[in-house]
Amino acid sequence: MSDKVKIYTDGACFNNPGPGGWAAVLICNEQHKEIKGGVHHTTNQQMELLAAIKGLEALKNAQKVEIYSDSAYLVNAFQQGWIDGWKARGWKKSSGQLSNKFLWIWLDDLRQCYDLEFVKVKGHSGDKWNERCDDLAKAAATEISS
Repeated sequence: MSDKVKIYTDGACFNNPGPGGWAAVLICNEQHKEIKGGVHHTTNQQMELLAAIKGLEALKNAQKVEIYSDSAYLVNAFQQGWIDGWKARGWKKSSGQLSNKFLWIWLDDLRQCYDLEFVKVKGHSGDKWNERCDDLAKAAATEISS
């Protein structure tokens, strides 16, 4: 994949915290690739972040990447510059500890490799790829909880 890549992501968690799943659909030109995974004990927020991380890690040759997510937590961190403030304060919020610090650091390291844009999509609104990610993330959570 050498052209612009779109990555749709989603996370799911049962009994938050509990068994969870993440999913990403990578789209370039007319091709797409689906990936998913599960974690035995996690939170929905962690799965949202892990979906973006795993989507970026699955790229081969992309330079420009758009990540589409229905997670305001994920998208606002980048669109509103929260992550830059956390990083400047040693990975802390102005009010104290940063939740999911290790995932934010991992994602920040990956974003340095790409011309990266985060795009908010409305969840459960009929967007084909957002709905597919939702189904995949729930399936991964179900598989890990069995």
